[in-house]
Amino acid sequence: MKKYNIKTALLGIIAILTYFILPMLEGVPFKLMGIDTASLPLVAKIIYMIAYETILMAIIVLIFRKKLEKDWQDMKQNHMNYYSKYLKYWLIAIMIMMLSNLFIMNFTSNGIANNEQAVQELFDISPIYIFFSAVIFAPVVEELVFRQGIRNIIPNNLLFILTSGIVFGGLHVISGSMESLTELLYLIPYCAPGIAFAYILSKTDNIFVSMGIHFMHNGILIALQFFLLFFS
Repeated sequence: MKKYNIKTALLGIIAILTYFILPMLEGVPFKLMGIDTASLPLVAKIIYMIAYETILMAIIVLIFRKKLEKDWQDMKQNHMNYYSKYLKYWLIAIMIMMLSNLFIMNFTSNGIANNEQAVQELFDISPIYIFFSAVIFAPVVEELVFRQGIRNIIPNNLLFILTSGIVFGGLHVISGSMESLTELLYLIPYCAPGIAFAYILSKTDNIFVSMGIHFMHNGILIALQFFLLFFS
């Protein structure tokens, strides 16, 4: 268990607040210029969203700059050992995701999770944007906010792993469009990778390990979407 450090905890709090507050300001530039976002062409919306997510990602990276520099040096020396040792926990999470999704879809009236449906709809509209958002933006920002940020605040290993996994999974599942409490069952497949990533960070103390596996995780899922798009 790591020791609690006020300065370190403050960095985690700042990162989490940045992640949740900046989206509230997302439409401010358009309001200041008197532009109705509904009238914007799709290409302009996509360019703006990619620019916005790039800025948010840059801010989060700057918050953890010193930790990232230290972890990168460690990663260059130990990457083979890290991935050979901890990749299996991601594979376990994948199995839990698959089995729980099969159970939910076969034994409840639920279809796919709302988050998954939203991703598929966005993919149909703009594969380029969803690739950037899911494969580049999400692994970097989500690992820094929901893994490193929460880790900075909670030094206890078990409490950190559970909190990080539940918060990560909950934000992917809980939304205003929930139609039934049975949709909360999707917490299982969404919390599974979050818990695995948190466990990996607690063991390695290197954010690039969980981030790298998160890149691979999302990359495989989006690659499957591309496969279905081209061959369906």
